[in-house]
Amino acid sequence: MRALTVDLARPGSLSLTELPDPEPGPGELLVEGLAVGICGTDREIVRGEFGTGGKLVIGHESLGRVISGPGFEPGALVAGVVRRPDPVPCVACARGEFDMCRNGQYTERGITALDGYGSTLWTVPSEYAVGVSSSTGVLVEPASVVVKAWERLDRLALVPFESVLVTGAGPIGLLAALIGVQRGLDVHVFDLAADGPKPALVESLGATYHRTLPDHPVVIEATGAPGLVARLLGRDLVCLTGVPSTEVVPVDLGRANRDLVLRNGIVFGTVNANVRHYREAAAVLDRADDAWLSGMITRRVPLESYVEAFEQRPGDVKVVLDL
Repeated sequence: MRALTVDLARPGSLSLTELPDPEPGPGELLVEGLAVGICGTDREIVRGEFGTGGKLVIGHESLGRVISGPGFEPGALVAGVVRRPDPVPCVACARGEFDMCRNGQYTERGITALDGYGSTLWTVPSEYAVGVSSSTGVLVEPASVVVKAWERLDRLALVPFESVLVTGAGPIGLLAALIGVQRGLDVHVFDLAADGPKPALVESLGATYHRTLPDHPVVIEATGAPGLVARLLGRDLVCLTGVPSTEVVPVDLGRANRDLVLRNGIVFGTVNANVRHYREAAAVLDRADDAWLSGMITRRVPLESYVEAFEQRPGDVKVVLDL
């Protein structure tokens, strides 16, 4: 099989490598890899800034076709879950909530100590595979992160809310807006892009696009921009999904603390997802307009041109590498 590999000890070592075909174990599916989505985490891994495990097959946003194995018909489209519980286990993993692992000993396909889905063949235990209905199922992994964000918003909201602000119109922000619209909420999206696909994608959802930051009490933050996060700390309920850079910005923590206390505010972070979030993410995509989802995929790259998939180009929303 062909696989995208990196040596985490050597930044810039991304290569297309011939590896032995995998042999499925008991309870595992053998899957033909069809596509992987490329995100900022993948680019950080290639640059040697993130990830553990020495030599690694990368790719965690997956789409494949089942060849054989239990629980799925041959030919079924599936996406693979990324995280696995730690072996100790911690208090969260012991309850099946491995996406909330407390001791950091989890593993992750294509990120942390486990080979990923960026190969023409891969295996996965059937309980960590989720059925999808079309090629846009490659968006299930980022959608699962957003489903988890909404799940936690529901648990933490002090009062019901009818409006939400999403900051950032990248894949996570757009999928967060999609779910908000599916819930019947008044959805507002803030991004700096004046043209390109982002404003049109937001507006075609029926959401409102802004280039100046609106004053909304409930926010899903999907940029990871430290300066923007600092401006949001006084809101009523803020979900942080973006992983920030190391940029240092001045923050009046005293004022932020005062605003949070006096407003009974909540700020929380969320990342990764559990199997139930993947299943709900597949349902979210099934309810969505497939043409709109396809519009999020602004660039598809063949495997032979894999280097181009890891480049960030103007107008990119989601880049998909076809295997």
